[in-house]
Amino acid sequence: MLNLSSYTKGATLITTEYTGSNFIEDIVVENLKIAKHDGNVHTRFPPEPNGYLHIGHAKSICLNFGIAQKFGGLCNLRFDDTNPTKEDVEYVDSIQEDVHWLGFDWEERKFYASDYFERLYQFAVKLIRDGKAYVDDLTAQEMREYRGTLTEPGKESPFRSRSVVENLQLFERMRSGEFPDGSRVLRAKIDMASPNLNMRDPAIYRIFHATHHRTGDTWCIYPMYDFAHPLSDAMEGITHSICTLEFEDHRPLYDWVIENVNPGVRPQQIEFARLNLTHTVMSKRKLRELVEQGYVDEWDDPRMPTISGLRRRGYTPESIRDFSDRIGVAKSNSMVEIALLEHCLREDLNARAPRVMAVLRPLKIVLVNYPEGEVEWLEADNNPEQPEMGKRSLPFSRELYIEQDDFMEDPPKKFFRLSPGQEVRLKHAYIIKCEEVVKDPQTGAILELHCTYDVETKSGGPNSGRKVKGTLHWVSAEHAIDAEIRLYDHLFLKENPDEVPEGEDFKINLNPNSLETLIACKVEPSLASAEAGSRYQFLRHGYFCLDTKESRDGKLVFNRTVSLRDSWAKAVKS
Repeated sequence: MLNLSSYTKGATLITTEYTGSNFIEDIVVENLKIAKHDGNVHTRFPPEPNGYLHIGHAKSICLNFGIAQKFGGLCNLRFDDTNPTKEDVEYVDSIQEDVHWLGFDWEERKFYASDYFERLYQFAVKLIRDGKAYVDDLTAQEMREYRGTLTEPGKESPFRSRSVVENLQLFERMRSGEFPDGSRVLRAKIDMASPNLNMRDPAIYRIFHATHHRTGDTWCIYPMYDFAHPLSDAMEGITHSICTLEFEDHRPLYDWVIENVNPGVRPQQIEFARLNLTHTVMSKRKLRELVEQGYVDEWDDPRMPTISGLRRRGYTPESIRDFSDRIGVAKSNSMVEIALLEHCLREDLNARAPRVMAVLRPLKIVLVNYPEGEVEWLEADNNPEQPEMGKRSLPFSRELYIEQDDFMEDPPKKFFRLSPGQEVRLKHAYIIKCEEVVKDPQTGAILELHCTYDVETKSGGPNSGRKVKGTLHWVSAEHAIDAEIRLYDHLFLKENPDEVPEGEDFKINLNPNSLETLIACKVEPSLASAEAGSRYQFLRHGYFCLDTKESRDGKLVFNRTVSLRDSWAKAVKS
């Protein structure tokens, strides 16, 4: 039992005057003060294994595991695997990987609703024996018609008055496989006139002749989510069943199932607002549609809001946990700017990512007064924010690459990069001056620039402090490594992709330019030894991650994780 008079968990001191950092923690604290649930805190993260987890699930993972950690409790991982037609071992494996990657561990507490199928069946039999459940032969369409509306009560099924004996026999025959899919369901007998439609005799078992990923063909009837979920919570000793707001109307049914089955423990369901993120869809059904219809490559496409997609793109678990903390826990739905998520990532990567130089659209320059065949090794900081990360050596030679955008033949005013007769400094190197533009005689395209360098402007040289207005990044042409670089933008153009005209669907808001692939990029030689998943800041371009799936056999593929521009931070400061 947690002693609230003086309890220290990590850096948190909880006393009788303690209030939580959000309304859910406040509830937990009040429960602990009165020793509800014998002073225990036991939460769970209960995904359905019918798709990959996304950033919204990350918020729930951080909340459930975080509350357990903060109050010295436990958190289970449970797969609510009650629909074999949509579930797969692939999803189970990916969910476990995502939870671990975010930094949480369920230890030995991994469960499945399918672990409880026999007990759930017996619970359903108990409801039948108590006259609180019946087998219904209405079709799905007839059930919808009988259900009523928000303003009109439903009407009772003609099969509602079946005897206990007949219902027990029919339910047993359902289990034995005598009836086809959809021909019968088991319904709870509650109240067809209830103002809450979820209480109008909801279905609690249906027939599926489908192979389950864990139980195989043992079962051909499966419990409905609203029946299996509360009873799974109760059987696991869950004290606080935390879920999103769409389940608020299901809470009376959650409580009804537990009270009428009476499995012992009575969890408390608490709802919070789900995460809605701009330029993002947060529906597994819609995300599956994008995958299955080929709008994205896979669930881990770096444009996807899935945790696996974010991981492949280069997001860090620390940045996602920070984001979850910053957005907090609310009681009403709202939209969160994706710029805040990107801001959390920039803050994290700024401290940990090594700086390197990469030229995405190369333009060759030749230093005509630099000795042919000579190579200098110049010193550069790996990360000026973290001096302990040390330095690296960069090769400098007669022929270099700079960005095409860093040169203009006829520049406007206040163009401080390279142009004919203008000087710029090369990062960590010399000041150079453009002397000649070499073009293709037929097309007029710029082939290369001939420049001179000021030998005295090298770091430590007599004129190393000479000022010029522009500084460019570069790579040595002789030593540069080829790389493919993928530049990502939001997957959806509209802030709320779910807002569509009548008759249209969310895919009309897809961004046709969400991915740009550059195949002739040049990066500094230090990246030859980069490991898949490594993150870097490409100077002036943003943060990049070496792709974990396609970087192999000497091929380097970098995904841009996030740009350097931080619009959210600027908005906050203003």
